[in-house]
Amino acid sequence: MSYSNAHRGRFIPTNPQKYAGNPKNIIFRSSWEKKCMKRFDTDPNIITWASEELSIPYIDPIGRKRRRYFPDFIIKYNDADGKLRIAMIEVKPLRQTKEPKKRPSGRRTRKYLKEVVTYRINTRKWEAAKAYCENHGWDWIIATEVELGIK
Repeated sequence: MSYSNAHRGRFIPTNPQKYAGNPKNIIFRSSWEKKCMKRFDTDPNIITWASEELSIPYIDPIGRKRRRYFPDFIIKYNDADGKLRIAMIEVKPLRQTKEPKKRPSGRRTRKYLKEVVTYRINTRKWEAAKAYCENHGWDWIIATEVELGIK
């Protein structure tokens, strides 16, 4: 299943008290996000979690406009040493985390141009998110199919 065609829906937590927000309004936009939500909801080391509850401003590199980025997740958890930590997590396919490769023919197809735009926008969002995390002492994580154990 590809990320872009994954299913969407509402997530109903079994531990709604762990959700930092309205637990009746949790939306997943992919099966990968749903997998994360299930883990956050049931993992005893996760104290609280939220999905798209925080807005981070960034400048869109294409339109040069101020926009808002809503990271997929914020989790508060106990690490392996029992230390309380907070992490901001973005779930993305690995291919979207790398600069698109130029075509051997040098042709700039629509698909390639779309990949370039997506990568540039994502990079700007992630720079803003990383800065936010550094300012707050949080961890910044991009979770791909590799970290999620998919494929």
